Order: sequence, then structure tokens, then C-alpha cells
Amino acid sequence: MKQQAIPYKIYLDEAEMPKAWYNLRADMKNKPAPLLNPGTLQPMTAQELSGVFCEELVQQELDNDTPYFEIPEEIRSFYRMYRPSPLVRAYCLEEKLQTPAKIYYKFEGNNTSGSHKLNSAIAQAYYAKKQGLKGVTTETGAGQWGTALSMACAYLGLDCKVYMVKCSYEQKPFRREVMRTYGASVTPSPSMETEVGRKILAEHPGTTGSLGCAISEAVEKAVTSEGYRYVLGSVLNQVLLHQSVIGLETKAALDKYGVVPDIIIGCAGGGSNLGGLIAPFMGEKLRGERDYRIIAVEPASCPSFTRGKYAYDFCDTGMVCPLAKMYTLGSGFIPAPNHAGGLRYHGMSSILSQLYADGLMEARSVKQTDVFAAAEMFARVEGILPAPESSHAIRAAIDEAIKCKETGEEKTIVFGLTGTGYFDMYAYEAYHEGTMQNYIPTDEEIQATLDKLPKVE
Repeated sequence: MKQQAIPYKIYLDEAEMPKAWYNLRADMKNKPAPLLNPGTLQPMTAQELSGVFCEELVQQELDNDTPYFEIPEEIRSFYRMYRPSPLVRAYCLEEKLQTPAKIYYKFEGNNTSGSHKLNSAIAQAYYAKKQGLKGVTTETGAGQWGTALSMACAYLGLDCKVYMVKCSYEQKPFRREVMRTYGASVTPSPSMETEVGRKILAEHPGTTGSLGCAISEAVEKAVTSEGYRYVLGSVLNQVLLHQSVIGLETKAALDKYGVVPDIIIGCAGGGSNLGGLIAPFMGEKLRGERDYRIIAVEPASCPSFTRGKYAYDFCDTGMVCPLAKMYTLGSGFIPAPNHAGGLRYHGMSSILSQLYADGLMEARSVKQTDVFAAAEMFARVEGILPAPESSHAIRAAIDEAIKCKETGEEKTIVFGLTGTGYFDMYAYEAYHEGTMQNYIPTDEEIQATLDKLPKVE
């Protein structure tokens, strides 16, 4: 039987959209380690977490056994505005590289927020509204998460307070104005608005901030403001759960044409898009049904997987959040102000960290100029200007396709194109002008923050 021709873009019908999120933890033999109370070093209870997070989100966060969570109809209705998102066959990139590899990318930038972050933003805002809250607080690095959450809150009539990493706040003025257009307040972090922000500024005068700093401020604001809860755009189990819609759609689209990937690639900062993309594929791998090679790609300037330590650490710089067991550079690690703002987090999702520790996935770090070289090539042949974060996955996909050219292997590569880079033109300008720097932390710099990890037996 002749194989059906594969179109440039594979769309699912609306009726084929996932009706439930997939909880990868249900198939993990070694479950991710629990969040710990920093005072008692005991696992956080639902009651303790509900002072910070929405109640239903707490249940999702702690559930290691339920394989599927039904997506509420209100959320599915919102998803229909931009989902299903396309799975694209990168024919033009394949031709440019002259590779026998077949390359696909799942494009999550086809919504106003410009990234995959909206998948979890609308879910978290929905549960906050359902609980009767006034609003939510959050942090944002590159600005995609803050933009997505401000959109979701505007849609549902919730207040939204965003603490934006200072270097991104300054580098991306238009991104912050989009958030303000949707009604959010946006504060550069660290700031003088919070006690923890003032403390960080006193200890690190002139700092450009980090996601860890912004998280501390957002959590403090939430717990000191009546009717507010904190929401997070990555790292947490609940976020990877919501983002599984990416992988479920990807697998359904591939299955339509009988395509089985050999390699699945995603950029990795906190882990939301990577965890979402690989979820159903990793589930098959865990159940022994099929094997895949899965690659996490992170910036060389913030290499938590490749140079970090697997240990319990604070999720934030101000040390007000629970402890999570993850690959970490230390909560006090403040990365260089590179332009992949969404990948500037000191740690990695506990789910992905456990999978990596178990040898079920690979990780590599790449330099920023190499990332932008890949971004430029991709833009010229595929017609989409990719976000710097997404371009880490593009870099690895190109490298793997070139290996196929050298060996003659006809492998199928799938990667996540998490968003567009139209608010990242200062970064593209720096690359084109030759002023972009490849900062790579020294072993001594990393060890200095690792030496301050909390002592957990």
C-alpha cells in the first residue's frame, strides 16, 4: 500500500482535540520527589499549598496516580480559538540541509500571546475564577507567560500582577505593553515593592534579576494580598499536566499518517513545553510499548541539566517557596542577561529531573550565537521568526539532521517550536551586529551557589 502523501501542515479536526490532559507521573515507576516544607523538611500537604495555589491546582500538583484529568468544557472552548495547533513538515529546511532526515515541528506560536504558555494560563486562571478569587500574581522571564496569563485573566475578569525579570523588562518594552494592554500591572524584578525584593537588591545592587527573584516577589505579593493566589508558568507538575495537550495533539497528528518519530527535541528552561511535548511519547517508553530518543536543549549560560546537581533546592532566590528535588544550579544563581529569557531559571521540573536521572532522556547545552545562527536559517527557509527559546530546539534538530546527512540514516525528528520572536528584535539585532556575547559560567561560579544548597538528608 502506497504511503499517503504528508502535507506541509497537519491539522486535527476540532473533534479530535484532546478531551483530557495526560498525567505522565501515573506511568513513572520512580515518581518525582515531593515538595518539602522548608521549615519542617516534610512533604508539603494540600492544606499548606492551598495558601499559595488554587485548591484544584493543588490536587493536580500532588496527584501521582490519576492518568487523565478531564479538561473542563470552558477551557476546551477557549482552546478552540487557537487549537488544534499545526504540526508542520519542514520540507524547506530539509531541502536546505540536504538531509535524508524527515523534520517536523509542532508550532505553538499561532495565538496572540505568541507561545505555548496560553495552554496552562487559561487553565490556572479558570480555577482561580472558579474559586472566587480577585486575582493572581506571577513572574515572567521572556514575557510569554506574563502575556498569556494577562490574556487569560482579561478573558475571565481577574486582576493580574506580573513581576518581570528586570533585564527582560528593559530589553522587551513592547512585550510588557502587551501585558498592560490586557490589564495586567507589570513590575521589573527585583523591585522595592516587596520585602524580598528589597533584600535581594541590598545583597546584589544593580542586578538584572532572574526568574528565581521574580518568583519570590510574586509569591510574597500573593500571600500578603487577600483574595489572591500565585500561579506559575513552568516547573510545577500541574503546568506540565496542562501542557500535555501539545504532545497529545502531536502524537495524534503523526498517527494519522503512520509516522513514528525517532528523535523528539525540546528547549528546556523550567520544563513546561518539553514536558508537554514528550508526555505521551515518554508514556509509551515507560510502559515498554515503544522507544524514542528524547533530547532536552538548554542554554550554556544557564545549564541546570548538564552542569547542575540533582538535589533539593529552593524554587526561588528569596527562599520563600517549598523545596523541590531537581537538577539545579542553586537558587542563588543569577544567569547572565542573555536573550533567551524564558530559559533563565536555575532549576528544572521535578518530573523531567527524575526522568533524566533515570537515563530516560538526554540533555545538551548550546551557545547563544549558535542558537541565533539556527534561528536565522530557520526563518529564511520556513518563514517563521522563532523565539530565542524555541531556537535552542531548532539548533539541536539541525545538528541531528546534519548527522543523518553524514551517516545516510533516514531518521524522523520532531521538535517543539514554542513561540515567535517578534518581540526579540533587540536580540536579533545584537546577533547581526556581532555584539552578542556567549557567556558561560565557570565551574567556580556554579560551585559557589551549589555550596549553599539546603541540607536535606
